[in-house]
Amino acid sequence: MSAHTRLERRIESPDPAATSALGLALAKAARPGDLICLWGDLGAGKTHLAKSIGAGIGVTDTIASPSFILMAEYVGRLPLFHLDLYRLADAADVLAGGLIDDRQSAGVTLVEWPDRMVGVLPTERLDVFIDGAGDASRTITVRAGTPALQRYLDVIP
Repeated sequence: MSAHTRLERRIESPDPAATSALGLALAKAARPGDLICLWGDLGAGKTHLAKSIGAGIGVTDTIASPSFILMAEYVGRLPLFHLDLYRLADAADVLAGGLIDDRQSAGVTLVEWPDRMVGVLPTERLDVFIDGAGDASRTITVRAGTPALQRYLDVIP
């Protein structure tokens, strides 16, 4: 760990295996109704991290980026709702498309490209910022939007 504050942890991820370990750890803290936002450029590893979180939640299906269908649902110890908003322009498109609904309160919602939801994102969310792309190591910052989400920071190795 290179730095952390009470509601934020920053780690270095030298390779995909380290990013996978982070996803598995975060999954241990997952509870119904949680929203996890994955921020990063193309190729940063958002979908890789989503796959690891899904595996940690017990999803056995192959998790792929739902770019063309926008949201995929998976069964695990908690339902997993995986949204990829890359192709949407803004929050109005998200809301008009019905991508946020009451079913998600029973599971964990992972959102790639959450910048498309600025203005409607709740403060009670976990933000995961991934800096880096390609074969380079990553700096990953995990930020709890509220003290209730501190449990995610506590499981990070």
